[in-house]
Amino acid sequence: MSKNLVIVESPAKAKTIEKFLGKDFHVLASYGHVRDLVPKDGAVDTQHDFIMKYDLIERNQKHVQNIAKAARSAEALFLATDPDREGEAISWHLLELLKKRNVVKDKPVYRVVFHEITKRAITEAIQNPTTLSTDLINAQQARRALDYLVGFNLSPLLWKKIRRGLSAGRVQSPALRMIAERELEIEQFVTREYWTIEALAETNGQALNAKLTHFEGEKLEQFSIDNEQQAKQVQKTLIEKGDSRLLVAKVEKKQRKKYPAPPFITSTIQQEAARKLGFSTKKTMIVAQQLYEGIDIRGESTGLISYMRTDSVTLAQDALADIRQLIKSHFGSKDLPGQPRLFKTKSKNAQEAHEAIRPTSASRIPDSLKRHVSKDQYRLYDLIWKRTVACQMIHATIDTVAADLSCGEGNTFRATGSTVRTPGFMKVYQESHDNTKASDDQETILPPMQEGDLIDMKEVRPIQHFTEPPPRFSEASLVKTLEEYGIGRPSTYSSIISTLQQRSYVILEKKRFHPTDVGRIVNRFLTEHFNRYVDYSFTADLEDQLDAVARGEKQWIPLMQEFWDPFKALIDNKEKSVQRSDVTQEPINEKCPECQSQLSIRLGRNGRFIGCTNFPECKYTRNLNDDKESAEPEIVEGRTCPKCNSGLVIKSGRYGKFIGCSGYPSCRHIEPLEKPVDTNVACPDCNKGSILKRKSRNNKIFFSCSTFPDCQYAIWNPPVDEKCPECEWPILTIKTTKRRGSEKVCPQKDCEYATPYEGDLAHGTTQSATH
Repeated sequence: MSKNLVIVESPAKAKTIEKFLGKDFHVLASYGHVRDLVPKDGAVDTQHDFIMKYDLIERNQKHVQNIAKAARSAEALFLATDPDREGEAISWHLLELLKKRNVVKDKPVYRVVFHEITKRAITEAIQNPTTLSTDLINAQQARRALDYLVGFNLSPLLWKKIRRGLSAGRVQSPALRMIAERELEIEQFVTREYWTIEALAETNGQALNAKLTHFEGEKLEQFSIDNEQQAKQVQKTLIEKGDSRLLVAKVEKKQRKKYPAPPFITSTIQQEAARKLGFSTKKTMIVAQQLYEGIDIRGESTGLISYMRTDSVTLAQDALADIRQLIKSHFGSKDLPGQPRLFKTKSKNAQEAHEAIRPTSASRIPDSLKRHVSKDQYRLYDLIWKRTVACQMIHATIDTVAADLSCGEGNTFRATGSTVRTPGFMKVYQESHDNTKASDDQETILPPMQEGDLIDMKEVRPIQHFTEPPPRFSEASLVKTLEEYGIGRPSTYSSIISTLQQRSYVILEKKRFHPTDVGRIVNRFLTEHFNRYVDYSFTADLEDQLDAVARGEKQWIPLMQEFWDPFKALIDNKEKSVQRSDVTQEPINEKCPECQSQLSIRLGRNGRFIGCTNFPECKYTRNLNDDKESAEPEIVEGRTCPKCNSGLVIKSGRYGKFIGCSGYPSCRHIEPLEKPVDTNVACPDCNKGSILKRKSRNNKIFFSCSTFPDCQYAIWNPPVDEKCPECEWPILTIKTTKRRGSEKVCPQKDCEYATPYEGDLAHGTTQSATH
């Protein structure tokens, strides 16, 4: 039996580490968290210093049993969970469980911390153990207690005031506010027209573009020219004054240096992986975890990158030496600075110092790993390797040229160009940016020009533009903004985004976040009634205080008390003072056309709509995006209700438009707007009606008997008037799949008849192919 027991979080990591340490060490995995708060009210006792009641997580019960059994016979225990607050808490929880089972007793218990899974790093960590940090444990306990108290008290209030199943979170709610407020900005944005004037010129056979910067002695601002008539007048004046020539009034040549971005931290790798690879934040962290825990290369498992949850841009001295040697051997001494480039961590809320995310060995070039890793693992490793190597390479040198071209007195065009003199780090890696239309370093070469030269002006062209609203958040820009505001921490960004999507508060369309109707209502409720707790500064300040607890500068129980007392008082107040209608209805400045009561925007099962506040006496509704006039019922010409002879009108309901009786509610006759199409295939079930092609409420095409509801026979696929040769069912259907193409199949579940079909499916109905 091994003398020493080492506990890590994942089984993949356990196997790798056990190989490194040898026979005297046995390594087991906790499989993540082992305890959590009991899932009921009172898990955090707010009356007695926030004592927390924990339960063993059921799915990890057998893993804890295995650890306890091994600990009983071991001589020493090494807690080697992840090197952060959460990892510290997992070690503490596990130790508490082992103490209760009386298996630790007087045995030495060590905390070991490593930031990469390599033999050198693991051996050093085991040789230099520490003890558990009470400050880190308290910080994590405070964080968990705060999240519990917010969720367990605010979520039930949302259930009562809006809808069951909703939730609010200490960090997710400010993130939702960001997305909802950006949508509001977009909706309220007023587009403005503006014009720019460009000159197309030529000298020495080379074309160039120049933009008008001064007109008649005045510097042009964005809205100096704001209509077509004015733009054409400026164009006419310039053509007259220039006489097809431009005078080179001034040429400025400069040289600028561009420096590489720092190595990755958690937030920046999530942003860059989203921009360059199209990864979600969740996928980035999953793949990074795989690279960190170890990949099997030629029969030996080794970690390829350092720990991926970090705020630090620091690189260890031995890592710097490794990277500099790689640069010298692969790119030459000319691309290697005289000294290692050092970066300072910008984040004021940086957690306990870690290294940046980097390859565990710079000499492990991405292409050499291609056949050992998956496609996603390769792409992310390649990104990390390039960013890390580039950050220690020489800066890029860029030559810039700006030429002022005179077009008559007081009129100036400016042409700009740039060329990369020495690419330096840019030959390996360049950082991407959100919402940019062109690269800052895209080369634009200007022809040689000297002051006093006259060049040919070929054309003066006015160009129309319109201002655009701010862009919706992408995953990358949302993470960047959360980080800038100090909201959340690297390890939480992915779960924040996932929670907002799982709760259907936001949806991701074309890689941009849109708030749903429910998300808007929840955000409005929180910003109106719990503004302090979704305030960006308040949330960031609370994160700062939690960091202070982690550093041992603040006590966690007073922090909890400061938060809890006003929060609980507000919860109690809002439970009594806020009515459900105050939250789910938003009055608008319009009267109901049917009863003259106030109309309001309301929340229904299928989203927001406009309805009468006099409901249920008045049932007037219309779609949110319909204007008042379009909401008026459209009369169906030449037809009357078959039940009461009143006029028929086109109405809108939750499933779209339909035809209904104008005598509603006295007469409730309705029929689909789109008439069913007769396939002329007899119903095989009742032998009375024929099968009609219809549309469901969700606009999905199906086929059913014309005698419905007397006969309820229905199928999803187009019918064929042909008997099944195997079971003799009167019809077949046409089923099309990507794998098998179009086939004639028997619609009977017990019959497996199928044969290839090559007929026409353009109209969704088919006649017999036999004669």
